[in-house]
Amino acid sequence: MTDTLETAATEDTADQPVIEVEDLSHHFGATQVLFDIDLTVRQGEIMVIMGGSGSGKSTLLNNLLGLIRPTSGAIRLLGEDLTKLSGTKLTQLRQRMGVAFQGGALFSSMSVAENIKLPLREHSRLDERTMDIMARMKMEVVDLAGRGDLMPSELSGGMVKRAALARAIVMDPQVLFCDEPSAGLDPVVAKQIDRLILDLREAFDMTVVVVTHELDSAFTIADRICVLDRGRIRAVDTVETIRNSDDQRIQDLLNRRSEAEEVDPDAYLARLTGDTL
Repeated sequence: MTDTLETAATEDTADQPVIEVEDLSHHFGATQVLFDIDLTVRQGEIMVIMGGSGSGKSTLLNNLLGLIRPTSGAIRLLGEDLTKLSGTKLTQLRQRMGVAFQGGALFSSMSVAENIKLPLREHSRLDERTMDIMARMKMEVVDLAGRGDLMPSELSGGMVKRAALARAIVMDPQVLFCDEPSAGLDPVVAKQIDRLILDLREAFDMTVVVVTHELDSAFTIADRICVLDRGRIRAVDTVETIRNSDDQRIQDLLNRRSEAEEVDPDAYLARLTGDTL
């Protein structure tokens, strides 16, 4: 009987969403950039957030990371409401998250190994030898073995991305966030990074949220895709459903078609002259 109860409890936990966003809106001053966002990310899945420039991808990511607070709505991450946490509790929750920032965000004055050890140094009381071992383990995982003494300036673009991923997973997070992980890389290296993200998910049983505008990467790694358009969710669905969507706005995004804008001649002239109509 006890075994049955334990099994049921484990299954219930596995079915619980890792991230729940409810009715989230965000303003910068008088400008609203996110509108009534509802999004659920399941345990162990890779959720890709994509959209055109200015769609709100970065703002949504920064809300999910707790770097900014929404104007309204709720964000539950690993059972905690981010909008109600501050100080020590928010720091503790972030220790269960890993972030690979756009461009790598490595400290140029620190070696690769020191960059990777930084979260351990800041958030643990491990001795130096243990931190060295953990850093080497993660460098092995991302295929950077033996590169710990190099400086960021000595790395290729792909190696910078790998080092950033090693730092993001050095504390074995439950949730990994990646901001444009394959941006700026040639197609071959981009595919290697995509493969690495898939491998990391499997190896560490992580939930992964990826923000990207790279369609090939999105279609390769995603279990589901969230399409943002003008600060609103246009769709959340599987790769195949998104790819075959009959929504014209989604197809414009996938086929990189710019939206045609009708120009009012009088309004255009007024903008140029500074006059008001």
